[in-house]
Amino acid sequence: MSAMVSPVAVRRVLLESDPYAGREGGWPDRSRWPARWVHVPNAPAAPFVAGYRLAFQVERPTTLRLHVSADERYELLLDGERIGRGPDRGDPDHWTFISYDVDLPAGEHWIAGRVWSLGAGAPIAQLTLAHGFLLAAEARSELDTGTGAWEAAVLPGLGFLPLGVAWGCGLKTDLDGTAFPWGWAEGTDDLAWSPATVGDRASSRWFANDIPPAQLLVPAILPEQWSAPFDGGRVRLVADYPGGGRTHDLPVREADSIAAETGQWQALLSGQPLRVPAHTRRRVLIDLEEYVCGYPELRLRDGRGSVLRVRWLESLLDAEGRKGNRDETEGRFFRTADHVETGVGDRFTAGDGDHTYSSLWWEAGRFVEITVDTAAEELTVNGFRIVEDRYPYEDASAFSSSDPRLADIHQLGVRTLQMCSHETTMDCPYYEQLQYAGDTRLQLLVTYQISDDDRLARQALLAFDRSRDTRGLTRSRYPSRVRQTIPPFSLWWAAMVHDFAAWQGDLGFVENLMPGVRAVLDAHRAALDEDGLLHSLDGWNFTDWVAGWKSGSPPEGDWGVSGVLNFQLAHVAALAAKVEGWLGEDELAIRHQRLADRVRAAAERRFWSAERGMYADDPAHQHWSEHTNSLALLAGAEHGSSALLQALDTENASRATVYFSHYLFEALGQIGRVDVLQERLELWFGLREQGLRTVVEQPEPTRSDCHAWGAHPIFHLFATVLGVRPAAPGMAEVTVNPQLGGLRWAEGTLRTPHGPLRVRADGVGVTVDLPEGIVQRSTLSATVGTS
Repeated sequence: MSAMVSPVAVRRVLLESDPYAGREGGWPDRSRWPARWVHVPNAPAAPFVAGYRLAFQVERPTTLRLHVSADERYELLLDGERIGRGPDRGDPDHWTFISYDVDLPAGEHWIAGRVWSLGAGAPIAQLTLAHGFLLAAEARSELDTGTGAWEAAVLPGLGFLPLGVAWGCGLKTDLDGTAFPWGWAEGTDDLAWSPATVGDRASSRWFANDIPPAQLLVPAILPEQWSAPFDGGRVRLVADYPGGGRTHDLPVREADSIAAETGQWQALLSGQPLRVPAHTRRRVLIDLEEYVCGYPELRLRDGRGSVLRVRWLESLLDAEGRKGNRDETEGRFFRTADHVETGVGDRFTAGDGDHTYSSLWWEAGRFVEITVDTAAEELTVNGFRIVEDRYPYEDASAFSSSDPRLADIHQLGVRTLQMCSHETTMDCPYYEQLQYAGDTRLQLLVTYQISDDDRLARQALLAFDRSRDTRGLTRSRYPSRVRQTIPPFSLWWAAMVHDFAAWQGDLGFVENLMPGVRAVLDAHRAALDEDGLLHSLDGWNFTDWVAGWKSGSPPEGDWGVSGVLNFQLAHVAALAAKVEGWLGEDELAIRHQRLADRVRAAAERRFWSAERGMYADDPAHQHWSEHTNSLALLAGAEHGSSALLQALDTENASRATVYFSHYLFEALGQIGRVDVLQERLELWFGLREQGLRTVVEQPEPTRSDCHAWGAHPIFHLFATVLGVRPAAPGMAEVTVNPQLGGLRWAEGTLRTPHGPLRVRADGVGVTVDLPEGIVQRSTLSATVGTS
C-alpha cells in the first residue's frame, strides 16, 4: 500500500463554483453532472476497502482537470502513486469534491481510487450516505465514472482493528501484505476485477431539485493539507518481549534495553536499513520529542508473516495511571488510563517483496511504540518514517518581551493550533478529532493574529450554520454522526461571526451567516420568562471543566436560571447588534440590543449581591464564580469591574480553567488588570517543566495533552498586552492600547487583512507601524511594569 508521492505534476485547484451546475436547461437537470457514482459489485457490509481503476491513453503531453469525490473517503492514485486524498469532511447536503490539474506525458496510464467505508466504525466526524466513487474529467468524458470502463474490486488484505481507546477517531488500519494485491492500481496484480456498478448521476448542491437522496456536491474551499517527513525522534528502548503485541503491562526499563540494537533502530530513523532475524520479538519505544500528527510509513522487504504494530501515545503512565513529567520513561507503561490492551495504532503483516505499508488516516501523539514479531524469514525494514499531516498554518507573527516565558507560550500555542487543524478545526487530535464551536472560536481568534489564511475559519462558520436544528440552535460539534447540542456553544458561534467580521471583514460572507445568528438568538429569546431571564435551554450547557460543576455545567445550568448563561446571552446579543449595524441593518441591530439590555437588566436584579459585592451563579446566591462575573463585565453590567475583582479575591469562587480563562482574560483586559492575567499564565509557564510540547485540555489530571482551546493566550499577547483591536470591520480601523502589566517592554508583529502590523511599547512610549489600508483610531501610553 504505497504512500509515496507521484513524480507527475499535480496541483489541487480551488474553484468558486461547480463546473457542471446549471449547464442543462431543464429545471430537474440543472444540478446534474455528466459522471455517475460507481460502486463495487456485491459489496460486503462495512467496514471494507474497494479499489476502482481505469487504463487510458494520452496521445501527447496534456493537462487533465479532474473532479473527484467518494463516500466515505478516497486516495487517488496515478500509475500506482498517490496524488491526492479526500474528500474534505462535510455532510451529505454539502459533500466535497476536490479538483486537480494533472500534467501527463504521452503514453498509457492507470488512474485509480482506493475508497473505504467504515460504517459504524467510522470517526464520529465522518458522515456518510452510501459507498461510492466519483470522477469527472473535463473534456475527457471517456474517463468519467459511469462512462469509462472502470473496474472495481474489494481489496483483500486491507482490514481494520477494533476501536481501542481513542473515542471518536474510528477504526485503525490492519494491512496484511500476504493477501494484499500489490500493483492493483497499475494493473499488475492477479485479482479478479469486475466492471464497476453504475449508480445515479452525481448532483451539485446548486440547483438540486426533484432528486433522490444523494451526496450534493460542493467544491472544496480548503488547500491541500501540509505534508512533510518528520525530522526527529529518539529511540528510548529496544527490548525483547513475550510477543503478540501485548506490552501494556510491561514497564519501560533501561536495564531491559539491548544496547547493541538501539543504535541500529536510531539509524533506521535516518534512513538506514535494519535486519530483524527470524523468530525474533522486539519492542521499540521512540520518543518523537515533539507532538506530531502524521502517517506512519514502514518499508518492508521479505519477512513474510512478520507482524509489526505501530502504536501512539501522548504520554507514558506510571503504575498509578498518572502522566506526571512527560519526558520521563523509566518505570512507566505504554498504555492509556483505562489499560485497554489494543492501544491506539495500526498493524502491518509483511508479505513478499519490497513494499511500503501505511495507515489510511493519520495518527497523533508524542511516543510511538513498534512491536516486531518475525516469522520463519528474516525481515528487512528498509525504512520507517512519519509523514506529518496538518492544515498549512504557518506562523506569520512574532512576539517578544522582557519576560521570555511569553515567547515560549507563543511557540507552544502555535504547535497546539497546528496539531488541532486539519480538514476541520479539532478539539484534540488524539481523542475525538471533532470540530466544537466553543473550542473553534478560540482557535480562530488565534489564527487571525498569526496567519493570512482564513479558509479553515470559513469552513467552520459555514459548517455550524448548516448544522442548525428546527429551534435554530447549532450543534455543538459538526460534522458529527452523533447529535449533540450545547446551547452556549451556539451563542459562541454567533460570536465567531462577529469575530470574523471584525478581524477579517468580507461582510458579504458575514451577511449570509446572519440569518443563522438571528435564529440562534431567537431560540434564546423564546426561553425568556416574564422578567426577562433566560431559562436554561435543553441540552448540555457546558461552560468550563470546573471541579464541582456537574459535567462542566454551571449551577442551575441544566434546568434552572443561571447567572453564567444569562450574562453570556446579553454579551453575545450585543455583539450581534454590532454586526447588524456594520451591515446597515439598523432595525435588527436595535432588536438585538434590546434583547441584550433586557437580559442584562434582569440578570442584574436577580444575581447581584450587594452583601458579597459579586454576581451569583444562581438565584439563591449560593454559588459564585469568576465565570459569571467575567461575563457580567463583558455584558456591561453596572458593577462588572468591582464584582470581578471581588470574585478574584473570594476563596470559594469557582476558578476559570484553561478554556474559560479566555473570557476571564478578556474581562481583565477591559479593566486594566493585565498583571492578574500574567499571574494566571502560570499554568502555561509550567508546561515545559512537565515535559509538554503542547497545551493541555485542563489542569492535571488532564485527558488530552494537546487541546486547541489552550492556545488562546497568543490572542491576548497581541490583542490585550499589545492592545491591538479592530475598530471597524476587517481592521479598516484599529485601536492600539498596550497594557504591559508587569512587563518593562513588549513588541510584536501580527498579521491583518492589509499586511503585517507592528507594535512596540515600553516606558518611553508606543511605536506603531501600520500597513496601508488601516487607520489608527487611538493609542494610549503603555503601563510599564518591572519584569
